[in-house]
Amino acid sequence: MTSSFPPYDVLIVGAGLIGSCLALALGQSPKLRIALVESNPPDLGDVLQGTYDLRVRAISRASENIFKNLGAWQGMAAQRISPFREMHVWDGTGSGEIHFDSAEIGEPHLGHIIENQVIQNALLKQCQNLNNIDLYAPVHACGIIQHERKIYLQLTEGQRLGARVLIGADGANSRVRQWAGISNRGWDYQQKGLVATVQTEKPHQETAWQCFLPHGPLAFLPLDNPYYCSIVWSTTPEEATRLLALEDQEFTTALAAAFEYRLGAIEALGPRAAFPLRLRHAETYIQPRLALVGDAAHTIHPLAGQGANLGLLDAATLAEVLIAAQRRKKDLGSLAVLRRFERWRKGDNLATQLVMDGFKRLFGDTQFPTRLIRNFGLITTNAATPIKCLIMRRASGLTGDFPLLAKPGVIKSWGMDTSNYV
Repeated sequence: MTSSFPPYDVLIVGAGLIGSCLALALGQSPKLRIALVESNPPDLGDVLQGTYDLRVRAISRASENIFKNLGAWQGMAAQRISPFREMHVWDGTGSGEIHFDSAEIGEPHLGHIIENQVIQNALLKQCQNLNNIDLYAPVHACGIIQHERKIYLQLTEGQRLGARVLIGADGANSRVRQWAGISNRGWDYQQKGLVATVQTEKPHQETAWQCFLPHGPLAFLPLDNPYYCSIVWSTTPEEATRLLALEDQEFTTALAAAFEYRLGAIEALGPRAAFPLRLRHAETYIQPRLALVGDAAHTIHPLAGQGANLGLLDAATLAEVLIAAQRRKKDLGSLAVLRRFERWRKGDNLATQLVMDGFKRLFGDTQFPTRLIRNFGLITTNAATPIKCLIMRRASGLTGDFPLLAKPGVIKSWGMDTSNYV
């Protein structure tokens, strides 16, 4: 093992959204030494005005609290964030529709739409401000070596990085999960999510719009310019291939028609891309000296935009568990410590996956009885204000069994405040 690498307490593989958030959360404890490993060189430049990232995230209020408590929110707001205050959801094959308005629950907004690059830049810049976080990028790993008291990440150059616990935050195709031999169960949706940035004839009104079509949902997510939206069009792989091949004018015409011209014509179109949609859940999140977070542990259908929020809650929860263990002089990589994280997060992640899967199947069924039931359900729920408010509070991350970092304004010196831990 190369002696130039210092020993670490926590080694995080993957410096994306979830990995960098976890590093920053752990970095609040000055006694922990953290290594953040990424195979791609990080891009820390601010986003260009007028050029939108294809990947955007629907950030809940709980995730917003995490970013604020870690000091990263200001960096995001200084670049580009887009609040959404209302949501319109309707069945494209019927008359059912539901309208959510943050004013009904006494809140200024339901969440934010933020580009992936904006979030990652702000988190990594905050990490750079902490002297107990080391970023290794680009670095390529080829395996892990587990010992009784330590775990090592084997690098392709022949070197190793060692720590008391290793975290896989390296996405849906996690190599850490594969190296650990953890099985990953689930199914393919036989759908692709087509994404693009569009300019609409009418302003989006700081509203998230979603229409359920026979082959999948079509969402228009508001960006900071009132006439720009990020779209996610879930459809069959064959239809996604056809849509990608269309000329811009043909595509914008088809898109506006599918969306029932709710925002008028589509006046401009950016690059298009598509990705497969799958549900996956790791059989276990933990092994001795190893844990999985975010998409490495679970993936979800994007119809409600909950994937990133679940991963951020994973990161905040694991950080809380590890910092509490470190203060009590417990072994960070022991199963006793890591099981607390898994018990806290696995049930909620699985429940959210199953609810989103149920919605996907319900709205994908074109049989008349199912269409009748779901349209009646939308109309009835829209009229039942107390139920609608409960849905809004839950979906927006205003209620739930959350870690401390996901709660508003309760943490000032989180890494050094032991009163929060029982």
